[in-house]
Amino acid sequence: MNGNGNLNLKLLKKSICSSTLHLKHQSLSPPFTSLQCGTIFQSLTKTKSFPKGQQLHAVAVTAGNLINNTYLSTKLAAFYANCGKMPQAQLIFDGILLKNSFLWNFMIRGYACNGCPIKSLVLYREMLSFGQKADNFTYPFVLKACGDLLVVEIGRTVHGEVVVSGLESDVYVGNALLAMYSKFGDMRLAGMVFDRMPERDLTSWNTMISGCVKNGDPREGLMIFEEMGKAGLRADGTSLLGILSGCAELMALKEGKAVHAYVVRNSGEIHNEFLTNSLIEMYCKCKSAAYSRRLFDGVKLKDTVSWNSMISGYEQNGDAFESLRLFCQMVMEGAEVDEVTVTSVLGACDQISALQFGMSVHSCIVKKGFGGNIFVGTALIDMYSKCGSLSCSRCVFDEMPVKNLVSWSAMVSGYGAHGRGEEAISCYHELVANNFTPDEGVLTSVLSACSHAGLVNEGYTRMLSWRRLQHKMFLK
Repeated sequence: MNGNGNLNLKLLKKSICSSTLHLKHQSLSPPFTSLQCGTIFQSLTKTKSFPKGQQLHAVAVTAGNLINNTYLSTKLAAFYANCGKMPQAQLIFDGILLKNSFLWNFMIRGYACNGCPIKSLVLYREMLSFGQKADNFTYPFVLKACGDLLVVEIGRTVHGEVVVSGLESDVYVGNALLAMYSKFGDMRLAGMVFDRMPERDLTSWNTMISGCVKNGDPREGLMIFEEMGKAGLRADGTSLLGILSGCAELMALKEGKAVHAYVVRNSGEIHNEFLTNSLIEMYCKCKSAAYSRRLFDGVKLKDTVSWNSMISGYEQNGDAFESLRLFCQMVMEGAEVDEVTVTSVLGACDQISALQFGMSVHSCIVKKGFGGNIFVGTALIDMYSKCGSLSCSRCVFDEMPVKNLVSWSAMVSGYGAHGRGEEAISCYHELVANNFTPDEGVLTSVLSACSHAGLVNEGYTRMLSWRRLQHKMFLK
């Protein structure tokens, strides 16, 4: 056993000893039989009652029930896995010689649902190599792991194994396939799986709707939502969140209002804060700030997302003053400001050249520790540049721990907008020297800078070099 395994074993033993002392202190150590312990573990697994399970584990150890007891060890490993305590589950799992499908499935599921998808896939292959067959409880979590890791080829291979096993018609396996292909961005294959499903539940429809919206085809999402209604299924909160995102992307105000009316009619069943925030965002993106504000003002307990949706909505609709007023109100009411908040507020400062306000926001960013965020840093560069303070823009740019192409483009654009062509070209050379590939946006900024500074030849040279670069990339 390696160092980590020894450490985990020591921690597990320490935990058991502590639980044993706690039980003795409270006189709660009845002589449970192995079967009774197993039944209780099964109940605790369903409720994820971790402290009680630890205490029962201590009872089983004290009574000697776990010695050479595959049945009880399996129940115990499943309990830890379902509670997300994978190191403890793995220790017990490794000590079981005869592992059944129930145990393999709980371990695969535990790793897939607790941030270790690679380990989930490794266990799946081990399970097959030991001659254990996968079933309809195995595949959904293996497919989830494939989707989370974006391993397209492995995902397709597992899909083939699902077809061979005859489990493609299982609704839970089918839903997992839909979710996996949605994560891959392959809605064509997701659609083929969906069309072949003999049985579809609400999750099937919701996965297709959200998949289309997230992968850039909100109109198809709306059409699927309509088909769902024709199929006689009632939308739930997940359906409505997905379709509202689609309405926002399409700026489909009429459809968005229809969804809002549906929410109001069924407020007793599906109304929640996530839907309200989504409605606020939808109305803002549809340029209907009045509807958004009415909803926002009616929310008694506003969370950060509510404030951000409204502040961002005003900023995107060109009402910078109202955006800044709302931000001040947010701070006065003690709401939690995050990176999204300050990015929207800096965008509002851009619009009205509110340098002093922007500097105050910059101070807030430093106090909150948001300075390392690449989006916040880029927004600060843009704000200072548009407010006429290029020196501050450059300071922020130089202090950024990580820069992306948008950050470099903002700096180049800032120099260009102020007629400082030579600095813009110098920044462009830095960008290339740092192994970034300039895009059309960067090129436009450089050409604009050259135009303002009268550097015609330099602009022509940049254009030719960019075309050569694009041609080289095309040949690759």
